[in-house]
This record gives sequence, C-alpha cells and structure tokens, in this order.
Amino acid sequence: MHAQDIVTLMELIVFDLDGTLLDSNSSISVRTGKMLQQLSKRGIAYTVATGRIRQDTTHTLLSAHNFNLPLAFKNGVLIWHPRLEKYTHRNLLTQDEIRHVMEAVIKQNISPFVYTLNPGNHYAIFHPAPHHQSEKRLIDHYNGQSNVSLHGLEELPQHAAITNISAIGPRKTIEQTERLIADEQHLVIYTGEAIEGKHLGWMDIHHSDASKGAAITRIKREIGATRIICFGDSNNDLSMFKIADESYAPDNANAAIKAAATEVIGHHNEDGIAEFLKRRFNLND
Repeated sequence: MHAQDIVTLMELIVFDLDGTLLDSNSSISVRTGKMLQQLSKRGIAYTVATGRIRQDTTHTLLSAHNFNLPLAFKNGVLIWHPRLEKYTHRNLLTQDEIRHVMEAVIKQNISPFVYTLNPGNHYAIFHPAPHHQSEKRLIDHYNGQSNVSLHGLEELPQHAAITNISAIGPRKTIEQTERLIADEQHLVIYTGEAIEGKHLGWMDIHHSDASKGAAITRIKREIGATRIICFGDSNNDLSMFKIADESYAPDNANAAIKAAATEVIGHHNEDGIAEFLKRRFNLND
C-alpha cells in the first residue's frame, strides 16, 4: 500500500458476499451501491471476506464499487491485493492432506471440485464426471469464465497448488459427507444451504490455518485499522464475528450467526445492509 493511502483507519467494514452484501440474484442493489459510493467518498474503509474465488466474476463486481483494499477469498485461504494485482497470502493444501477427503466425497456420489491456483493467478478446477444437475450447472458456469479452466480429476498434477475442495448436492448427502470427514487433521469444513435452493447444500474444505477471521486480522494489521465491523450470514463467518468489535447478521442468516451477532439487521433482499449503513454513518439515499 502506498504511503499516501495509509490514513488513520479507525474502522474497517467487512462484508460477506452471498446472502449478505449480494441479493439472491448475486447482485449489489442500486441502493447498496449508493451507500458504498458514499463510504468511499468519505474515506471509510471497507473490504470483503467471501467463500468465492476472485475469478468468479467477483473482481469485476467489486472493482465497480471501489473495493480497493486487500480482499479475502476462499474463506481466508487467499488474500488479494488489488493495487499490487497479486495474492499476498496463501494457505494451500497438499494431495496427501486431501486424499481421504476425496475418497469420502466420491463414495457419497458427489463430485468434488478441486481448485488450484496456477502461475499468473489463473485458476484450474479438477473434477470427476458430475452426478447431479447442480454439479452440471456449476461446470457450465465455469466454462463461461475466460480465466478459469476445467479438467478431469485424473489430470490433477502431483504438486498442484490446491486452495480448496468444494462440492454441491442434496443437503442430506452433504451433511453425511461432513460427518465422515469432520475429524480430518489440518482441514476445516464449512457447509450451508446452496443459493440454488433449500434442497441443495454446499461444502467447502480448506486448510485449518485459513479462516475469514485470520485473514481479516492480517488485513486489519496491514492497513492500520483499529476496529472491525463485519456482516455475515453463515457458519464460515463465525471466525470473523469472533474477532470483530461489532458483527451484524441479516435477517436471512442462520441461527448460529444470529446468536453470535451484535444485532440482526434487515434481509439481504430488502437492502438490510444499505439501511444499516445509512443509519450508522448518517448517509443519504
């Protein structure tokens, strides 16, 4: 970060994306966008901690709303610095660490998607043949991304830089798979309801040293912030809630997040964050 960019940042606002800052169409509403613009003009610092990868159309969306500070992707596995245009922190997995996980997932008739980071910040995703329509839709989604390539699982290089393993499928199957691998060393597992529908669940597995909380603590230290205000809706946000001075859950958040929050605010489809920011920072519609 350039010296002229380092002002005394008393507060750093951190947004989760899906189910929080984004509406159910994976968009930032017009009203929320206006509030972000006013925060930027007033020099109030804000960033993102998300389970998404940067290449998942997220970088275009965020750059349009002045997200210029370091950003946490893949639940804190990676920290991307927009000004430097590179990852400044990475917590990667080895094939030995994921071998049992892969076997457990495949036995449940779910296709594991292994995400790897290649030179030039290019993502390659390795997966077996899909079993469900939700997996096919995920493949179609990534086939439309110019900076993400898809490959068969058998092509996974021995020394690949693995950031995480994800899976999507029937909720009961996802929950059963979670129980099978919950005690795996060096790994952390997050699950939740898929945005595609309540009958589907998602699972994301990465190194236990990585979390949103750890990544935001690192970013806080780097930019010199003294307080954290965060927003999230799911279990992968709990580590961030623990280190925050204030934490807020939208009305659509799960019960554990609501219980951990400083306050429950409006629904993510009803501009809950925009309304909070307006009230808290005296912004204008």
